[in-house]
Amino acid sequence: MTEGTTSAAAEGDTLTRLEQEGEIAADYLEGLLDIADLDGDIDMDVEADRAAVSIISDAGTRDLQKLVGRDGEVLEALQELTRLAVHRETGDRSRLMLDIAGYRAKKREELSEIGAKAAAEVKSSGEPVKLEPMTPFERKVVHDAVKTAGLRSESEGEEPQRFVVVLPA
Repeated sequence: MTEGTTSAAAEGDTLTRLEQEGEIAADYLEGLLDIADLDGDIDMDVEADRAAVSIISDAGTRDLQKLVGRDGEVLEALQELTRLAVHRETGDRSRLMLDIAGYRAKKREELSEIGAKAAAEVKSSGEPVKLEPMTPFERKVVHDAVKTAGLRSESEGEEPQRFVVVLPA
């Protein structure tokens, strides 16, 4: 086998594993929706080397908002439970991302804007900017936005008060 063939096979194996994670997660979440008597469709994808599962609804998002909770707290808990369900089936740790009613997608846009604004402020002032405490998902999105703006950032503090510091170039 050549090196190119080996890497293509490894990519195929990774994609198959991530698709399997998505299917296990979808089954788990469908059961949860049935128990909660909520309507929702499950959408599966693979994004940035992780399984991505979304629960969407045509009937409006009001019922699904119960699964998001205040500031996404319920969503975070459901994501962890779903990751545990995948782990139980596969034996492997999952980095699966769960979105409900477009909450994370909207949050990602808002956080990207926060990261870009902080980077612009650092570029103009030359001083580091400390942001409010964030969840790991939120910090990751901000780090990516800062990197896109050509600067660097670090996370500081202890959970749940961990925050991003945007640093000058």
